[in-house]
Amino acid sequence: MMTAGALAVWLVLWKLNVQFPVGGGEPEQIVLRWLHFVAGIIWVGLLYFFNLVNAPAMKALDAATRGKVVPVLMPKALWWFRWGAVVTWLAGFRYFMILAKTDAINAHAPGLMWRWLGIWFAVWLVAFVIIYALLRPTEGLLNNGWVLAVLIGFIIAATSWLVLSLLAHPDVSNRTLSISVGGGLGTIMFLNVWGIIWRCQKRLIAWTKANVEQGTPMPPEADRVARLALLASRANFWLSFPMLFFMAASNHYPFLSGK
Repeated sequence: MMTAGALAVWLVLWKLNVQFPVGGGEPEQIVLRWLHFVAGIIWVGLLYFFNLVNAPAMKALDAATRGKVVPVLMPKALWWFRWGAVVTWLAGFRYFMILAKTDAINAHAPGLMWRWLGIWFAVWLVAFVIIYALLRPTEGLLNNGWVLAVLIGFIIAATSWLVLSLLAHPDVSNRTLSISVGGGLGTIMFLNVWGIIWRCQKRLIAWTKANVEQGTPMPPEADRVARLALLASRANFWLSFPMLFFMAASNHYPFLSGK
């Protein structure tokens, strides 16, 4: 069946006289973009599932039912979630490297690529550390969701402006600039997944499983850990919207550079 289907596709392409690019890195770029899209759909799709479906559904379940569902559902869902994030980020970062290298060559300064990438990663890493510090407190103003939202929004806006300012160059393309923001938001989301959400969730899953199977009480810090995981997940949910905009704008809306 698959052989017949592949043959049919080949015949259609041959009939249309389709020619595939073979030079200039195009094959690598299309594979990277395809991997980035597929893995990104898995990652962001599960992010939306967790926030729009799973979280409300879990609140509606009684403790006994929730205790049975969580150890079965969450490990498998989180496996696809976190590894989808890894593939998405790695493929995207490699593609970003190719764009930065092209712009650096056009600027007749190939060494600029590493300077741009170093600045880009360092700035977004600092932004993640600040956001992580804001999410940890459980008392005071930072325990207010609206206050957190405003502060995180300000940090994201300031970081985006700083990255665009530091990477500004006559030969930097719109694709590079757009992805420097979209990819930066994706980097914060990626670090949230592995640095916060997964670390918290694997503890919650283990505690829940022990509670159901052995009657072990949930530890006192369970609420704090659950809150931190929820806040990081909500932050990723809202960051995904500007992230997707800048990713789409890289090829279809040249508003940061005419190149």
